[in-house]
Amino acid sequence: MSPLTLTARALLLDMDGTLLDSDAVVERVWRSWAEARDVDPARVFAIMHGRQAYATMAELLPERPMAEHRADAARLLARETADTEGVVPIPGAQDFLAAIAAAPHALVTSADTALSDARMAAAGLRMPDVRITAESVSASKPDPEGFLKGAAELGVDPADCLVFEDSAAGIAAARAAGMRVIGVGPRAAALAPTAYAATLEQVRVEAAPRARPEGFPPADGLIRLTVSP
Repeated sequence: MSPLTLTARALLLDMDGTLLDSDAVVERVWRSWAEARDVDPARVFAIMHGRQAYATMAELLPERPMAEHRADAARLLARETADTEGVVPIPGAQDFLAAIAAAPHALVTSADTALSDARMAAAGLRMPDVRITAESVSASKPDPEGFLKGAAELGVDPADCLVFEDSAAGIAAARAAGMRVIGVGPRAAALAPTAYAATLEQVRVEAAPRARPEGFPPADGLIRLTVSP
């Protein structure tokens, strides 16, 4: 396949699986949770990526009250926040974040504020100034609320946003928001995103909006990215 060039006015970035790899800790903590509740860990791993913990629990244990799911999820999130062993950046993430520093962009994650702080710090990644976390929304991905809020915070029409995602739930949320998607990593490969990159090393930022000296004509405001398969 040939490289694909895309343009956007804003970028919305998932965290886990997209900017950083937290699979080791996620699987460690969720396996312990599943075994304590006599749930097959394979069922958990098949659906948990991209969702808030309570939403995963509600699908696996539909007989439990939602209040119990949320309380259980809070305990699990505390364990995930305290355990950052094995959290590493996706190859190319630091350079990618540096390249888009002057362009409109936001983190849109199913993690809460504490967990996103812990994981981005553990991976040594810059936290975007605009961040949509679990506390910001009333519904988990695949609901599009988080991405729509990210676009609104940046003042950009959803159709002009480009999402970076790795999971089925996240890609479904982006599509429901009317946004194009660059799928990152092995989970995204089979989900037919707009473009696919094995890692962020395959994404090159060709141009991004920057402050221009007085007297120069205004830039077109477009971020241009080339994705190599």
